[in-house]
Amino acid sequence: MFTIDTSTPFGKRIARQLDDERVVWLTTVAESGTPAPTPVWFLWRDDEILIGSEPGKAKLRNIAAHPQVSVNFNATHTGGDVGVITGTAEIESAPLSGDALAAYNTKYADDIARLGMTPDQFHASYSVLIRITPRKLRGF
Repeated sequence: MFTIDTSTPFGKRIARQLDDERVVWLTTVAESGTPAPTPVWFLWRDDEILIGSEPGKAKLRNIAAHPQVSVNFNATHTGGDVGVITGTAEIESAPLSGDALAAYNTKYADDIARLGMTPDQFHASYSVLIRITPRKLRGF
């Protein structure tokens, strides 16, 4: 089971980043074996990372073939605050809903509006849910 030791400064920072960061880098593995990092919006909910995707994207094909992924936070410009979570991704047939949808809309309300979209329009476009179950955390 994945846990974050929030009694340490590192664990406290990671817990804060999972709650507060707006963008993480999702790295999937292409059919060629090439790592494919992609910046994504996300929601940390019930010890899982939830990501919405447009249908037909390469990251979905990559996950279908290789469900092992990593998620990392932006580091400082000098290489500090490194945090990498590895885990297994699943592609869900149903989009975000219920409390998770409400939390996502609250977190990204301004960003969605800047795209010139309503939350309903955004979720109609980003209708595929990626659910990541973390397995390991590393960083410094």
